[in-house]
Amino acid sequence: MKYIHFVILISSLFACAPKSSDEDNTLAKISDPEVMKYAIAGKKIYENHCGNCHQSNGEGLGNLIPPIKNSDYFKESIHRTVWIIKYGQKGEITVNGKIYDQEMPASPKLTPLEISQISTYLYNIWGMDEGKITSVDVENYLRTKPEF
Repeated sequence: MKYIHFVILISSLFACAPKSSDEDNTLAKISDPEVMKYAIAGKKIYENHCGNCHQSNGEGLGNLIPPIKNSDYFKESIHRTVWIIKYGQKGEITVNGKIYDQEMPASPKLTPLEISQISTYLYNIWGMDEGKITSVDVENYLRTKPEF
């Protein structure tokens, strides 16, 4: 009987142990404390607003939702990414040679600070190192529509 309790205890400890993910390991590699602070906040906002479709690993949903991770479309323009987060996107886009035509809804309630935190998170994980994207940067990006 004691053995069964021991096995259950050990099993529950492993089940509750923190999981390591690629994103967490990448966040740990950010050396600038200010970028880290923004990225940590941005990760939480991303998980709440973007992760359902783009997935927490950034790989999207097959033929329906494009990936962000290792995406040529994403890497090409911070300005466009910020604009899309705020105002959404309709119509076909080509990501890594594949066509997607699923509308991305706008997030008008996200503040420039929240968008800067999401952007800082996304542009400093998965092998990228763009540094801190400030709310002033976001406000400047939102003043003009980028090229699509």
